[in-house]
Amino acid sequence: MDNSGVGWMNGIELALSIIGGFIFIQIQLVGMVRWLVKHYLSELVPNSGSSIKDQINRLEARQHEIYVHFMNKDI
Repeated sequence: MDNSGVGWMNGIELALSIIGGFIFIQIQLVGMVRWLVKHYLSELVPNSGSSIKDQINRLEARQHEIYVHFMNKDI
């Protein structure tokens, strides 16, 4: 029986399949990193109250109010 190439991968096809698999995995990883960066950066932009930046701004305002309160208090 001559099974030359039927149902079996030769060296070039195997190498191309492996390289294609690595490229596919790298593309998936790049997509995941882009998604993560996009969502983390969105937390650093004020958006009317729910972002980390808005929370930091509120904490700074409260800290300033406490500071002003203690500075104005007669001891």
